[in-house]
Amino acid sequence: MAHISGVYINSAFLENTLYTIKRGIELSGLPVEFYEIITKPKRIHIVYIPVKMDSGRIEVFEGYRVQHNDALGPFKGGIRFHPEVTLADDVALAILMTLKNSLAGLPYGGAKGAVRVDPKRLSQRELEELSRGYARAIAPLIGDLVDIPAPDVGTNSQIMAWMVDEYSKIAGRNAPAVFTSKPPELWGNPVREYATGFGVAVVAREMAKRLWDGIEGKTVAVQGLGNVGRWTAYWLAKLGAKVVAVSDINGVAYKKEGLNVDIIANNRGLGGPALLEAFVSKDGAQYVKDPDAILAVDVDIFIPAAIENVIRSDNAGRVKARLVVEGANGPTTPEAERVLYQRGVVVVPDILANAGGVIMSYLEWVENLQWLSWDEEETRKRLEAIMVNNVARVYQRWQKEKWTMRDAAIVTALERIYKAMKLRGWI
Repeated sequence: MAHISGVYINSAFLENTLYTIKRGIELSGLPVEFYEIITKPKRIHIVYIPVKMDSGRIEVFEGYRVQHNDALGPFKGGIRFHPEVTLADDVALAILMTLKNSLAGLPYGGAKGAVRVDPKRLSQRELEELSRGYARAIAPLIGDLVDIPAPDVGTNSQIMAWMVDEYSKIAGRNAPAVFTSKPPELWGNPVREYATGFGVAVVAREMAKRLWDGIEGKTVAVQGLGNVGRWTAYWLAKLGAKVVAVSDINGVAYKKEGLNVDIIANNRGLGGPALLEAFVSKDGAQYVKDPDAILAVDVDIFIPAAIENVIRSDNAGRVKARLVVEGANGPTTPEAERVLYQRGVVVVPDILANAGGVIMSYLEWVENLQWLSWDEEETRKRLEAIMVNNVARVYQRWQKEKWTMRDAAIVTALERIYKAMKLRGWI
C-alpha cells in the first residue's frame, strides 16, 4: 500500500515507482527525509465532467490533474483517456514526469492528467464535448507558465486542438503555449507526431554503438503499435536496424527478413490491429495469435512500447534480447529488472528512453512563447542532439558507478531536483 495525500492506495505501478525513488535516494546519499517530500504531489485535483451522450442521457466522467513538483519550472505532463486509469497510477506517472524532465535538463516540473473513459466507445461529438469539458475543468489550474498539458495514451493532436481552443475562449485570446503536441495548423510542429518513437530509436542506436559498435543489422522486436511503438519501429529501420517483429493486443507479426516499415508511414490512420493485419497481408509476415510471444522473439533489441508492468518476474526469463529499451512508462517491474540484469540484459529506463515526446513538447512550447517556428528537419536535429547528450550522461554515470542504468538515471534526476529545492529554500 502507498500512502498518498492521506489516502491508502493499492497500485503496483505506484509501489514500483516509489521503490525506484527510495533506492535512488539511498544510492545518491541524499537526505532520507527527501523521500517523504519527493513522493508527495504538490496538488491533486479531481474533476467531474458531465457529457450529454448521443442517446440524450447525461454521463459524468471522473478526471484528475496531478501536479507533482515544480521546483525546476512549470508543471508538464500528458493527459490520458483510458477506462482503467486510477488516481494512484496518475500520481506515479506525474512523479515519473518530474524525474524525466529533470533528467532531460528541461525547465519543467512534472504533472499528469487523466479521465476514466474508453475513448473508442465515444462518438466524435461526445469525445469533443468531453475534451472541452476537461479543459474547462482544469483551466484555473494551468497556463503557459504554470502547467502545460500534452497528449498521452488515448489522446492525440485533435484532442489538444479542442482543448487549446476551449482554453483560448476562456482566456479571451489565442493561447497556443498552454498545450503542446497540437496540429501544425494550430501552432504545433510536425515532428511531435513521431517524436517519442524517434527518441526511443535514437537511444537504441546510441546504446548499440556502445554495446556492438553500431545499430546496423541488429534485429529488433517492438511490443505495441500505438503512436510510440509504430514510430520506434519505423525510425529504427531507417537508422539501419532490422525490425523482425511487432505486436499489439491481438498478436504478433513476424518476418525473419525484416518488416517493411514503410507500411507505417503510408498508413498513419490505421489502428494497431489494422496495422498488424497490413504487415501480414501486404508484407507477407507470419501471424502469431499469442501477443505475449513477442517477449520470446530471438532478437538483439526488445522495445516494450505498450503499457506498464509487461515484463515481470514470471516472464522475464522469456526475454532473449540483450538490450531492452523502454518505450512505455514502467513496462519492467523491479523484480523483473533484477532477473534481466543477472542474465546480462541491459535495460534502458523509460525516463531516459521515451523522453523524446516531452523534449519535443518543450521545443514546441519555446516556439509558441516566441511566436516562431522551425522546420521539420531543424526540429528533429534539435531533438536528436538533446537525446544523444542525455544518453551519454547517463551511460557515463552508469559505467562509473556500476549500478543499473535506471539507478544512474534516477540518481541524476533526483540530484537536480534536490539542488533546485535546496536553492529555493524549500528544504
